[in-house]
Amino acid sequence: MSEITIDETRRHVLGLGCERGTPDGEVRALAVEALRAAGISGAELTAVASIDSRRQEPAILAVAAHFSAPAVFFDAARLEEETPRLRNPSEIVFARVGCHGVAEAAALAALGMDAELVLGKIKSQHATAAVARIGLQKA
Repeated sequence: MSEITIDETRRHVLGLGCERGTPDGEVRALAVEALRAAGISGAELTAVASIDSRRQEPAILAVAAHFSAPAVFFDAARLEEETPRLRNPSEIVFARVGCHGVAEAAALAALGMDAELVLGKIKSQHATAAVARIGLQKA
């Protein structure tokens, strides 16, 4: 995945989901809360990830810019592949967007099969966030 760089200091992905038009401040506050709960700083993010239907969502793009991390997006079919690894799968989300989770699934999808959730989905009124990380192989 050429959009993200994983190294010793940047090996976490913040997954985000939100309703269309969610205020930037709400999503940013949730993102900050998620990082605090995961015990990491924004400097440790290699990307912010979401579903491709939010590719132009101002709040998600604002959070990526806030943390100086690239925004990466996945289609619902790719996110649905992550369902067995989700802590909080949702039939409601599936009915709306075609996958059982956005925040958790996007964070995991961005890092691949060796990723693990550090923080399962947390919610604000109109948004969700989760954090995944990948361990680095010692050569």
